[in-house]
Amino acid sequence: MSEPRSSDPTVDQRRAVFRALLEAQDAGSSVPESRADVARRFGVTEEQVKEIEREGIDQQWPPL
Repeated sequence: MSEPRSSDPTVDQRRAVFRALLEAQDAGSSVPESRADVARRFGVTEEQVKEIEREGIDQQWPPL
């Protein structure tokens, strides 16, 4: 991941985004739908959600 910007979510916020993303997908949302929904809920871009998703998988964040 690149250098953090002042507007970047904190680690705790990124973990919350990751958890919400997986929960939405487990509940039956498609990947694109879950990314869009989580981006709206957390006030981040879909690109940030994708970065967080990659980070969470790479770091094996719960609930993995």
